[in-house]
Amino acid sequence: MTPGRNGQSGQAVPGARRQGTGERAGAEAFAGLRVTVAGLGVSGVSTARALARLGALVTVVDGGEGARQRSAAAELAAEGIESRLGDGATLPEGTQCVVTSPGWRPDSPLFAAAGAVGAEVIGDVELAWRLRDLDGRAPAPWLAVTGTNGKTTTVRMLAAILGAAGLRTAAVGNIGSPLLDAVLADPPYDVLAVELSSYQLHWAPSVRPHSAAVLNLAPDHLDWHGSMAAYAADKGRIYEGNEVACVYNAADPATEDLVRKADVVEGCRAIGFTLGLPRPSELGVVDGVLADRAFVADRRNQAQELAEVSDIDPPAPHNVANALAAAALARAFGVPPHAVRDGLRAFTPDAHRIQHVAQVAGVAYVDDSKATNTHAAEASLAAYGSVVWIAGGLAKGASFDDLVRAAAPRLRGAVLIGADRALVAAALARHAPDVPVVDLDRTDTGAMAAAVHEATRLARQGDTVLLAPACASMDMFTNYNERGDAFAAAVRALAADRAETKQ
Repeated sequence: MTPGRNGQSGQAVPGARRQGTGERAGAEAFAGLRVTVAGLGVSGVSTARALARLGALVTVVDGGEGARQRSAAAELAAEGIESRLGDGATLPEGTQCVVTSPGWRPDSPLFAAAGAVGAEVIGDVELAWRLRDLDGRAPAPWLAVTGTNGKTTTVRMLAAILGAAGLRTAAVGNIGSPLLDAVLADPPYDVLAVELSSYQLHWAPSVRPHSAAVLNLAPDHLDWHGSMAAYAADKGRIYEGNEVACVYNAADPATEDLVRKADVVEGCRAIGFTLGLPRPSELGVVDGVLADRAFVADRRNQAQELAEVSDIDPPAPHNVANALAAAALARAFGVPPHAVRDGLRAFTPDAHRIQHVAQVAGVAYVDDSKATNTHAAEASLAAYGSVVWIAGGLAKGASFDDLVRAAAPRLRGAVLIGADRALVAAALARHAPDVPVVDLDRTDTGAMAAAVHEATRLARQGDTVLLAPACASMDMFTNYNERGDAFAAAVRALAADRAETKQ
């Protein structure tokens, strides 16, 4: 049977099993256990503190020894937790378990050493799952989201919808708030909206969400996973043990294929989302309305209005898809239709995610610095009819041919920055040879202002100047936030100059 298609009764996921609670471990399992925590980031510090409170003998290791690591180590030392900086490869003697922060590669020498002595290696998400019923509490169900792009926005939309339904909830996980803190919160949450990266899923073998969504799949982090197949397999772990719904993107067959392969609880359903008209067991769009044909009594003949596209900020196609995925997970948890509408209306997108900065002389300036790969940039470019595109940075091995080929009809011009801009330029020459291109050969602090100046020169009234780099930022900036801030500052300076000129 094809998941989510043709309206068969039940729409159960193939291969369903009856239950899948995953491993559980109370405080007694960690008392006296010698645990090494890999990484002194936000999740590593949270993990170390939680384990120490449970009586574990904790040592934190980190290959760095900069100011951030020294500060975190000092905080932990004040609580009696040892840290070892400058060496992330040597396993502390007597280690019985390693809890890794996201991002540590599977081929790390630390993990090889752990394997040699029979020490289990798990991630911070796996630890949170095992501790979720600590002290006999009723654990909050997890509604989980992964995908190459759109995870954070979808999880925050989901949390807004759950909150609008009167539920105590939080957006946690890869979104920046440690999942372990939320799991151990007192009073406990009713339900958690959980963002999971492919890194986190790799190290979380027993996580079993209530319901989960894979938004999309495109090549990313292949240097870490080793292959596209391995990357997809780690993403697909999010469907394991789902109880109510496996939510997939009807426009992305790879996500549906992951549902087919999943081992889920009997009765769990495959639920699709689409920007087109929804079929039975799908959520979609009908005349500007988000419509549910999955969680209704007669999904063959009925649809439930949830919200209007205009309730979504911004109503770009990929953001509408994010909203549909969030709505599907919320509906799987029993949230009423009005909460979907109210939650989406209350949602405010994070900075640097297709964020409108200003309108200057009839030209819109949009910051999507978070578009750090080609898949995200393609979705961003598709949201506008005529674009002057600011692109470039660290390509991370990406090819830009498909992106440029798809975007060519809507490109007014392009301004290229960053270390790998030549790769983007070559793709433009092959697939959009008539598009004017400005190649900025500079990486100084004024480079973004120069890029905005050149883009403004190319733009015409009604155009959008769009920062959607399709590349990572670390060649020129600390992170994508700093890159987006530089763009916004340059646009604001442009607007101020134009206003002064008119006076």
